Amino acid sequence: MSTTNHSMETRCVHAGEPVPRYAGAVSLPIFQSSTFENEEGCAYDDLKYIRLNNTPNHKALHEKLAALENTEAALVTASGMAAISTALLSVLKSGDHFLAQSRLYGGTFSFVAEDLPRWGIEVSWIDGDDPASWQSALRPNTKAIYVEAMTNPLLEVMDLEAAVGFARENALVSLIDSTFTTPFNFKPAEMGFDLILHSATKYLNGHSDIVAGVIAGRSDLIKTVLHTLNHLGGSLDPHAAFLFHRGLKTLAVRMERHNANGLALARWLAHSGRCKKIYYPGIETHASHERARRYFSGYSGMLAFEPKGGAEVARAFIEKVRLPIIAPSLGGVETLVTRPAFTSHAGLTPEQREAQGITDSLIRVSVGIESVDDLIADFYQALPL
Repeated sequence: MSTTNHSMETRCVHAGEPVPRYAGAVSLPIFQSSTFENEEGCAYDDLKYIRLNNTPNHKALHEKLAALENTEAALVTASGMAAISTALLSVLKSGDHFLAQSRLYGGTFSFVAEDLPRWGIEVSWIDGDDPASWQSALRPNTKAIYVEAMTNPLLEVMDLEAAVGFARENALVSLIDSTFTTPFNFKPAEMGFDLILHSATKYLNGHSDIVAGVIAGRSDLIKTVLHTLNHLGGSLDPHAAFLFHRGLKTLAVRMERHNANGLALARWLAHSGRCKKIYYPGIETHASHERARRYFSGYSGMLAFEPKGGAEVARAFIEKVRLPIIAPSLGGVETLVTRPAFTSHAGLTPEQREAQGITDSLIRVSVGIESVDDLIADFYQALPL
């Protein structure tokens, strides 16, 4: 269904839905078939096969996601890391060089720092707050620039406008991981990014019950990415695609609550006298607040803080809270808490974590859609003055 002129809320529900609906089903059925009947002699691209990412479940997701991101095309993958690795391997080859933001999600950082060099792809790390320094990192074989909309776990927002401008001036492919912002809060393609990546495991699905990824962007690049994805085999299975499709329909209403709850809890923490540092771009004291306010329509439910008293107080807090679940990942309807030094960034060396500002006392919170008053009361009893 065409939803070009409709709002985000309407696109979440109606974009990409099949017309006519299969057997009149209001919810898109699960097509639990690895392969589909075809006419003798049809072209390879006309074959329907799960690994080729072109079943009815895939097609509906691709169209809905492209509509939400305002991009020419989109793909789903088996995980967020499948999206990231496939996208990078589609725009880079042995002998190429690219620029990457120095503070990245731990899995991405390890892939870029450890795996890509084994395949002859080199990286230079750039300071997202110092665009003037990027020119010196350029080489004749530089092909791309990779950034994140908001960093994990400190919620930093680099100069994204400069990244797009720099990419255009130097004929680079620009890639951005927009997992934390989602298209509800930010549409990178409208700023000029070429490829937008998501771990759909998080906010896009929103229910902590699947692992999936998204790659959206220019149709010519998506065609290249699809070729790579089909060979690497990182396709999303039909049942996960069904759950993802269902989760996307409530993205707008969920993000409204995540945004509101995240801001309210961050403000309470900021005024509680219980924290040494608070990281939430929606509050004025955050170093990236002005950029976030300019770029985004909301700040998500992601925040991090360091309690007064250090690592022991952080450990005790996580044991005392009652509503949040102690678990990695993020973006579900339930509030989750974790210490990144021991989960998302455990694969980094202590020196690498220190360089990224990730201490043993840092607590990351994925604020859910519960009553924020109940969450604040729980934090109050668990966090000492």
